[in-house]
Amino acid sequence: MSLAFSGRSVLVTGSSSGLGAAAVRRFAAGGAKVWAAARDQERLAEVAQGCADLPGEVRFGHLDLVDPASCRGAVADAVAAYGQLDVLVNNAGRHDFRVTTEVTDEQWATDIAVNLSGAFFCSQAAIPHLLEAPGGTGNIVNVASVAGVMGEAYSAAYTAAKHGIVGLTKAMAVEYLREPLRVNCVCPGGMDTPQVHSIDIPDGTDFELIMRVAATRGFMSADSVAAVVAFLASEDASAIHGSVQVVDHGRMAG
Repeated sequence: MSLAFSGRSVLVTGSSSGLGAAAVRRFAAGGAKVWAAARDQERLAEVAQGCADLPGEVRFGHLDLVDPASCRGAVADAVAAYGQLDVLVNNAGRHDFRVTTEVTDEQWATDIAVNLSGAFFCSQAAIPHLLEAPGGTGNIVNVASVAGVMGEAYSAAYTAAKHGIVGLTKAMAVEYLREPLRVNCVCPGGMDTPQVHSIDIPDGTDFELIMRVAATRGFMSADSVAAVVAFLASEDASAIHGSVQVVDHGRMAG
């Protein structure tokens, strides 16, 4: 087993299930000290317990992405727990299908906050610590979606936010070209996660349009995408900065 993250501290947001939980396991398997952050503390405890036999260490704490202070607090908690922060994975997000004309003001604001603004505030708080990572290894991996590089039906707020994550990644990558910090982005296609199985489809919508985001090969496992997240955070990817990595079973190929 590779211990590529031994001695390194990693903060993963939205880590109570799905891709976030898979990323926590992947980093812990690589020897990392992982701070898992999300709202659901009970599920976070289950994720941490599931990593008990792995080489790394997993602790967890609360994070509400709608609240900028909570974003800053999660970063502070990770640094306080491990004395440093080497990797930030902005994974947390939410996705509800809604007809554009029926989206409420509150729904729009919440979707933008959770899917975009939270990543900004976590990054803003983390960057000073990431710049101090030993050997210039500090980096951010943002999780967007194929909806960050293409349109997705009945997902106006989600698509706008994920396009924003791609733009945020590129903006920070350029800003820190001369500093020891890497920033990259992963755009997953459809994954087989608990969130997928709990999504409500609005009445009167065209299901074929919704399924345009899924590739012919079907939904991917969260573990397969977590492997890409971990690679981008590793020293094997030291030359990769400002990239937007699509992981979609070939959906964007044509």
